[in-house]
Amino acid sequence: MGSMLLAVIYLAFISLGLPDSLLGSGWPTMQTDFGVPSSYAGYVSMSISFMTIISALIAPTIIKRIRTQWIVIFSILLTVVGLVGFSCAKSYYALFIFAVPYGFGAGSVDSALNNYVAKHYSSSVMNFLHCFYGVGAMISPYIMSLALAKAHWNEGYRQTAYIQSGIMLVCLLSVPLWKKNASADDESEHDGAGIREALKIRGVIPTLIAFFAYCSGEATCFLWTSSYFIGTKTISAETAAAFGSLIFGGLMLGRLISAFVSNRLGDKLLIRIGIAVEAVGILLILLPFDSFIPAAAGFVITGVGMGPVYPAIQHMAPENFGRKNSAAVIGLQMASAYIGSTFMPMVFGHMQQAVGIWIMPLYLAFFAALNIGLLEFAYVRASGNIKAAPRTYK
Repeated sequence: MGSMLLAVIYLAFISLGLPDSLLGSGWPTMQTDFGVPSSYAGYVSMSISFMTIISALIAPTIIKRIRTQWIVIFSILLTVVGLVGFSCAKSYYALFIFAVPYGFGAGSVDSALNNYVAKHYSSSVMNFLHCFYGVGAMISPYIMSLALAKAHWNEGYRQTAYIQSGIMLVCLLSVPLWKKNASADDESEHDGAGIREALKIRGVIPTLIAFFAYCSGEATCFLWTSSYFIGTKTISAETAAAFGSLIFGGLMLGRLISAFVSNRLGDKLLIRIGIAVEAVGILLILLPFDSFIPAAAGFVITGVGMGPVYPAIQHMAPENFGRKNSAAVIGLQMASAYIGSTFMPMVFGHMQQAVGIWIMPLYLAFFAALNIGLLEFAYVRASGNIKAAPRTYK
C-alpha cells in the first residue's frame, strides 16, 4: 500500500511539471497568432507565477482544513481548467483569465506534497520526487512539438489537459491509500502555525532568503544559458539553443545521485557538498577560454551541485522548525522560490544589457554564496527551536 501511495505522489509531481514548459515551447507560434511581440510571453508567465505565489502563501491555511489528497485533486483540476482555457483562447488577453487557475493550482499542490513528503518520507524520496517534476517538465515540450507538427499549438495544451485529467482520476481512485497517515496529519496540521507565526520562528527568515537566492540562480541559468554561449563563445545559435538544457540535465542528474546517498549523508552535508560542486561548475564557466567545452561542462556541473539543495532545504523543515509548523514554513519557502525565479532573471537581463553577458558566472556565484551563508546562519538559529519527535522514514 505504501509503495502504491508513493507511486501516486510521484505521478502527481509529474502533473506539476507538465504545464510549466508549454508556454515557452509554444510561444513562437502563439505570438504570431495573437499578433503580439515576443516579449509579451513574460507578462503571461509573470501572471501565472504571481498566482502561484499567492497559492503557496495561503496553502498552510488550506492544509489545516483540507487533507493533502483532496488538495492535490482539486489543484490538478484547476490546472486542467487553465490548460483547457489556454487551448480555447482566441485572444492574447484571454490568457490572463486562465492564468489564474493555471498558476493557483500549482502553488497549492507543490506546497502540500512537499510538506507531506518532508514529514512522512526520507530525504531520498524527496530527491526522487523532484526528479519526477523534471520528467513532467521534459514531456510537455515534446507534446507541444508534436501538436505543432500535426495540428496547432492549441492541441498541445488540450492533449496536456487530457493527461492531467487522467492523473487526476488516478489520484481520485487513490484516496483510500492516504488514510494511514490521516490521523497524524490531522493532529499536527490543525494546531500548526500560520504565516505570521511561522515568520517569528528562529531561522525561518534566513532560510527564506536562502531559498530565494537558490531559485534566483537556478532560474537565471534556465533563461540565460543559451545567451551566455552566444555572447561569449564562437558558437551557432542552433547549438547554443541546445545547450540551454545543460543546466536542467545537471539538475536531474544531481537529484538522482542525491536520492541514492542522501539518507547516508544527511540534508545539511548534502547541501554543503552540492554548493561546493556548484562553485566548481561556476569556476569552469568563468574561465576565459574560447572553446565552449569548459563552459558547457561547467553548466552541467553547476546543475549537479544545485540538484540536492532545493529538496534538502524543504526536507529539513519539520526537523528544524517542528512538524506542526512545517506546512507554513514550506508554504513560505515556495513563495520565496517563485519570487526569486520570477524576478531575478529579469534583473539579470537588465544587468547584462548594461555590463555584458560575461557577468553571468559572477551573478551565479553571488547567489550561491548568499545561499550557503544564510543556510549556515539559519542552522545556528534553528538549533534553539523545539525539535519534532524523531521521524520514522518510509
